[in-house]
Amino acid sequence: MLSNSKAAHYKHDHQRCISAAIKHGKSLCAASNTRLTPIREAVLSLIWQSHKPLGAYTIVDQLPAVLGKRVLAPTVYRAIDFLLEMHLIHRIASLNAYIGCPFPGSSHSDMFLICKVCGTAAECSAPSVNDAISRTTLKTGFQIESQSLEIIGLCPACLESTNAGS
Repeated sequence: MLSNSKAAHYKHDHQRCISAAIKHGKSLCAASNTRLTPIREAVLSLIWQSHKPLGAYTIVDQLPAVLGKRVLAPTVYRAIDFLLEMHLIHRIASLNAYIGCPFPGSSHSDMFLICKVCGTAAECSAPSVNDAISRTTLKTGFQIESQSLEIIGLCPACLESTNAGS
């Protein structure tokens, strides 16, 4: 099983996450003969600044601090669309927000563990879940275009805080 749950749900150096995401982004762009432009890179960096999903307008509001200039919403949406196409980020539908993909370039399901207290989200992938979905769609003749499983609960840190207060 692939998971970034420990990194997402515990205090750590987010700069390492951002650096790894940018490195993966540049590598995937080079392989597909595209570019991680400064705006795309800034959007990716903002999405990875914490493990809390960000909405597009939050990104629009935060970009001037990163780029030193205002960027209009359509430009941010184009950057988001590009990052989604490159599988560098995922959209969490229930939150209408975006989260960085810790496994770009690998085949995996989108399964998110979302903490209802602190708002962090961790991506996990379980082959058995992928297999169950594949078998079900094969039997029904349904063609998958995308899939996402959102699991809401308490992350280990918030669970510990809740238990400590009991």
